Amino acid sequence: EEMARRDAAELQRGQRKPRSPHGWGLLVALWLLAFYEPVLTESHLRRKNLEFIFIRFSAWEFAGCDKLWAGLVTTLCHHIRRHFGALPLSVFHVLGSRPRFASGFSQREWILKKGTCLRLWGLLLVLAVGVAILLVALLVPGIKDHRALKVVGSAAASLSGSSLLLGAFSILKNFLVSEKKKIERLTDSDRFAGQLGFMSKIRGEVEALVDFLAFMEVFERRRLRVVLEITGLDLCYPEKVAGVFNAMATLLSDANAPFIFLLAVDPGVIVPCLEQTGCMKGLADNGYLYLNRAVTLPFSIPEMGARSRLRSVEAAIQTREDLMYRIIAGNVAKTRACPADPRLPRPRPDSEAVAWIHEAFRCLHDSGDVLPRYLPDNGANVRRIVNTIPITLRLLLHRSGGDAGVPSPRAAAAWVVLADRWPCRLSWTLQCLENAGRDEGKGNASGKSLWSVFRENVAELSALRQPLGKVLSLDADPELFREFLERDFPFGVGEARQLLAVTVNLDHSIRQRMALLRALQRL
Repeated sequence: EEMARRDAAELQRGQRKPRSPHGWGLLVALWLLAFYEPVLTESHLRRKNLEFIFIRFSAWEFAGCDKLWAGLVTTLCHHIRRHFGALPLSVFHVLGSRPRFASGFSQREWILKKGTCLRLWGLLLVLAVGVAILLVALLVPGIKDHRALKVVGSAAASLSGSSLLLGAFSILKNFLVSEKKKIERLTDSDRFAGQLGFMSKIRGEVEALVDFLAFMEVFERRRLRVVLEITGLDLCYPEKVAGVFNAMATLLSDANAPFIFLLAVDPGVIVPCLEQTGCMKGLADNGYLYLNRAVTLPFSIPEMGARSRLRSVEAAIQTREDLMYRIIAGNVAKTRACPADPRLPRPRPDSEAVAWIHEAFRCLHDSGDVLPRYLPDNGANVRRIVNTIPITLRLLLHRSGGDAGVPSPRAAAAWVVLADRWPCRLSWTLQCLENAGRDEGKGNASGKSLWSVFRENVAELSALRQPLGKVLSLDADPELFREFLERDFPFGVGEARQLLAVTVNLDHSIRQRMALLRALQRL
């Protein structure tokens, strides 16, 4: 929308209409590439219309290669080639030139390459003369016996023709062998690790791309910006994270490079990765200082508001319902085809499970309910909750077998949110509850609430802060945990035990580690 608005504003100012290197524009672009040199005029520098070329780079897809930054460069080359076409880029590698600044206030954007034209006309003239001499020496009677003319004609035609064929071959080679394949061939070499001049070759390919983009800016009559969206970097190894930052520095080393990097990462994950590598030497091993030097416009996403959180839940539910209905249809078909086993508990109709799932989703999406207040801001966590609720409800209905006293869909949804938001505190509470059930001296704790169990054992958890530090960092705001269990969702011990049997989004290894630490502390 911004690009269209700026194009319309430029047309109203009397500027010429932008053009693209496709269709007839491709022929014009090839003609200008071959015989004209672009010039950056004052009017071009004042242009406000922009074209953004968005390139998404998922670092996780290239995490298995030796050099992750090479994947970044190859992705850039591949998308630029696909956006503008292989032929203009191939011709530019052989005949193109970087735009130069205009002298004075000249408005001429294209200057004829006199040297190229003279060389071309000279080669064509020599070729024509050589072919003419050769034809005369071969066809005209009385001159056929003169070997000298044949030698001169053949030499002139061969030299000029070979020069033209060599240029055409270079264009064909660049057309068939892309920049991506060149870099991949270098990285696949056995001598890659110790190859001298490897970075200079990569730098040369990047500079050629920058020069080509500058040429296309003048041709298209608008500014170009290549936006690389880098995601998944916090899923890679520390050395590869540092390599991507080095590649970004290489691409941005040219002050006129038209690159914009959108780095979508969690600093809490990236900073320890940077501090483990050798790139921190001289920065006092401070990853945050390194990020401040590398990032020119920091943007920390603010806390998600109530409406934004509800929209995130709605989007996650819509993606889930399509899969849910496919599973339901398949289950109905299986139920009709397979006879019931009288020894197994009779399953509830699938329509009841659908009604429970929709009721749970309604509570998640109801702005008048308190449950959406506890949803995470991260969209991935919201999708995980939405995907977990149907499984939990189906397991709950299957295990109940028609018995009364089953937790409501709202309670089951709240339990899923509790396990996702506070896995450490919930695991500690459940472990203390399990130990209390084994201890005969403490009697039956079924009448207690989960919050009272946690409050009775919070001092012991505080003493284990150091060995459980990484697990505690998974939990959300502790004050929200208190409000959740004490006021809004006061789960009882009996209800918690019933829901624990169908909980699939709580890592049981956390409770096992807590049990070991409690046993060691009580020795």
